Amino acid sequence: MTGTATSAAASPRGRLVDDIAGLRRLLAQSRSIAVVGLSANWYRPSFFAAKYMLDHGYRVIPVNPACGEVLGQRCYPTIAAIPGPVDVVDAFHKPAEMPAIAREAVAKGAKVLWMQLGIRNDEAARIAMDAGLDVVMDRCVKIEHARILGGLNWCGVNTGVISSRRAG
Repeated sequence: MTGTATSAAASPRGRLVDDIAGLRRLLAQSRSIAVVGLSANWYRPSFFAAKYMLDHGYRVIPVNPACGEVLGQRCYPTIAAIPGPVDVVDAFHKPAEMPAIAREAVAKGAKVLWMQLGIRNDEAARIAMDAGLDVVMDRCVKIEHARILGGLNWCGVNTGVISSRRAG
């Protein structure tokens, strides 16, 4: 039998995650987060997002060539310089810089490329998804964790998450 089919399986394609179940899965399965652009200034959004995730049991790995240490964690100049695996690359950079960060995340073997609030880049998403990474765009990891897993609804905030359903 002859043909042009190849026996090699295609690499799995990642997906764009924008639903509660998908976000819950990513947050529950991930333990290490490389925060690209993490600032040492307490008043910057990257700082309090990273602090929140650190306080909730995640390993936060700062990536910022201008810092030596942030939140008591050693800071690395690039994603490639991080020793060991990384589950999520969480980026606080301009949209135009995201394709390069996506390539670094792919090279590192990350599972998720997470672009923070206000950051969308379709080229970066394509690069990451083509390499098998799941992608989140224009969402804050801290807000999503608090909304989906962190009990934000206990404070009276309407999170849009239904945690129980009526039988039948």
